[in-house]
Amino acid sequence: MASARDAEEAAADKPAGPDKRRMILDAAVVAFAKRGFHACRVSDIADEANVAYGLVYHYFRSKDEVLDTLFLERWNVLLEVITEIDHQTLPARDKLYAIASFIVDSYRHDPDLMKVIIVEVTRAANSFGRTHLTAIREAYALIAGIVEKAQADGSFRDAVTPGFAALAFYGAIEQVLTGWIFDMLPRGDEEFDQAKAFIVETICGGLDAAAIHGTIGRPPEPSDRMGR
Repeated sequence: MASARDAEEAAADKPAGPDKRRMILDAAVVAFAKRGFHACRVSDIADEANVAYGLVYHYFRSKDEVLDTLFLERWNVLLEVITEIDHQTLPARDKLYAIASFIVDSYRHDPDLMKVIIVEVTRAANSFGRTHLTAIREAYALIAGIVEKAQADGSFRDAVTPGFAALAFYGAIEQVLTGWIFDMLPRGDEEFDQAKAFIVETICGGLDAAAIHGTIGRPPEPSDRMGR
């Protein structure tokens, strides 16, 4: 019969509850990215995590809740980052560059998670995208606020509304990420950094007040723009 000490040692070798939950979430990212959310089964998540099928249901009521959790975790981080960037004393263009950098670098470091968020949530107009529309709109509103303040101080033209500019800005980023997801664009450190500058130039080139006087030149290097 096992001793109390043996039981303690066995328990110590097993992941703690929160770690198992995290392990299941991480496995779900891989499973969803491989198979697609709708084709993926809870058993696929369990197999990827190397845990018992029933353990997934111990932490999550369904695979829908797993996807909801993955999205909200990452999206809430994005909202916090945008808010933090907006509170910095930076020109609006640099703020938008910092936001683009965060999203591009999120893909660089965790492409599977970003693929799941884009393909299965933000572009899923009739399912998860509509479920999380309030959270998605919050990000657009924060970006629109940056544009609106820049229009008010004269650094951005007011030829387009802040809300439309925010949609165009985030849409450009998401489309570039989609290009990487579907292998339509080359991927590498150089391409990732170049994309940040190109996205901002694409949007801000049409917003900068100086652009109408022909004074906008080549976008600064990423290191210059971020003050590094």
